[in-house]
Amino acid sequence: MIEFNNVTKRYGNKITALSDVNITIEKGEFVFVVGSSGAGKSTFLKLMMREEVPTSGSITVDGVNLNKIKRRQIPKFRRKLGVVFQDFRLISNMTVFDNVAFAMRVIGTKEKKIRRRVPYLLSLMGLGDKSRNYPRELSGGEQQRVALARALANDAEIIIADEPTGNVDPQMSYEIVDLLMRLNEAGTTVIMVTHEHSLVKCFDKRVIILDRGTVVSDGGILDHEAATDHINPISEMSSTINAPGAEDYSSFAPAAKKVEEPENDDPISVDVGSFYDDFNSDEISEEIIEEENIDEIASLMEELEVEVDMDYLPADETAVEEEITVIEVTEEAELPADSDGSQDGGESHD
Repeated sequence: MIEFNNVTKRYGNKITALSDVNITIEKGEFVFVVGSSGAGKSTFLKLMMREEVPTSGSITVDGVNLNKIKRRQIPKFRRKLGVVFQDFRLISNMTVFDNVAFAMRVIGTKEKKIRRRVPYLLSLMGLGDKSRNYPRELSGGEQQRVALARALANDAEIIIADEPTGNVDPQMSYEIVDLLMRLNEAGTTVIMVTHEHSLVKCFDKRVIILDRGTVVSDGGILDHEAATDHINPISEMSSTINAPGAEDYSSFAPAAKKVEEPENDDPISVDVGSFYDDFNSDEISEEIIEEENIDEIASLMEELEVEVDMDYLPADETAVEEEITVIEVTEEAELPADSDGSQDGGESHD
């Protein structure tokens, strides 16, 4: 769908923005274009949008040769593109609804279709209740989503995002890329330019790295940085997530649950027959036992995580002494000093 064939772009006689670039992007691909300032990213986008023409080489976008296209044909060609800018470029004296509708009105879309499509796009971006607000009343992330809705207004076949996360926090950055991923899943070709390597590594998509006007890498991950262990293409975002520190985007991808194993799997044998000897004796079997001591014993048994084989419990309580011998617990513990069954006060227990 997009092809750069031996493209070189010079500004004047001294500055070479791109040098002998060969790139092919297929229909329906999602591609990150990364590089430091001055790497040639902006020139790459301007050539694709026909804001600039190459000094040499050829560029073809969706079957249109941008070297040969006539000036009057450029506006029609650009209808194929949906562009999201870093600085939003919203019209300050227009409402959110009118900013999105503007892209449709300039190409003569009927008002009936505008009234139907704009609310749908705003709802898709989570801005259904902001249609009458002005840009100054929105947060940076909300303004960026309005710009994204505007880019989608005319069913663009290609979305070009120029540093769309440059002015928002890490959580919103992840959400914006997540939205672009969803559009890509629906068949839209997405080219996103960014310098945020940490964000790119959270998504398993093709990455083109530019450096001083040349393509130094073209592959599935950032070749010059270690890949993360938690790559996950798309995740459901929640407004309850707290944003982490700057450039820590990985925390937004679902992490595998860690199951902690017990420090010691070997149970300790404890003879608790003396408990049952005491409680089964004729001397105290019908006596009053202090409730405090019962609570202490119950608490102790919980701490020990006692495991009793129910098959060995006697049907007749008088057979306790004969049937129950030893149970296993997971850690050592000692009985409270005064837990031998005081007979003063408390409630009666059978």
